Amino acid sequence: MHVVRGALDSADADRQVVQRLAESVASTGVPALRVWQPPKHVAFGRRDSAADGYEHARLAARERGYTPIQRRAGGTAVAYAPGTVAFAYAVSTATGRGGIEDRYRTATERLLAALASVGAAVRRGEPSATFCPGTHSLRADGKVAGLAQRVKEETALVGGYVVGTDRASAAVADVLEPVYRALGTPFDPTTVGSVEAAGGPASAGQVADAIEASFVDERPAKYRSAQELLDRSP
Repeated sequence: MHVVRGALDSADADRQVVQRLAESVASTGVPALRVWQPPKHVAFGRRDSAADGYEHARLAARERGYTPIQRRAGGTAVAYAPGTVAFAYAVSTATGRGGIEDRYRTATERLLAALASVGAAVRRGEPSATFCPGTHSLRADGKVAGLAQRVKEETALVGGYVVGTDRASAAVADVLEPVYRALGTPFDPTTVGSVEAAGGPASAGQVADAIEASFVDERPAKYRSAQELLDRSP
């Protein structure tokens, strides 16, 4: 397995690292993992871009210090504040083993195990009127994590978002409330939970380390930095 560590200051450059991660799997067939704390930004889904208030929503994010970016996948806006954690796990589809739901199930089980290992009591599901609603979420009292998947001809990439700390939870709720209001999308700020509130540590770094360990699962791994992967010739 290839494991990429570290974040970059730019949200756009950070996204390019994930693209390079998927490209490496397409060329080598070796699974690749990245778990990191992204730079501060709000990622809007394709559904958001069709809303009448989309530009106002982007402005609301920018006014609060978040870089607005447009992601390729559907869904609604997600805020990456200090104390949130992201992961990307890419595998080859060439073997024909496993499908979309199999990958979701495996990733969810690994994430559940990781959060349990740091003392967080979470379960599948999410509260009503929460951010980026979907069928692959984890919750305690509030939503703690969400997963999405993008499949191409040669690779499948399962991505995840985790609210690590209480401070991150408050920041996410604060920025998404005006963003969702501008989009005209229902959102209850009290539905944003955190790993810390679920009994985990007040450290996003510990959460990230636990997620990486759960996905690697004692398999041999080669490590490189995000900057090293970005600098590699396409």
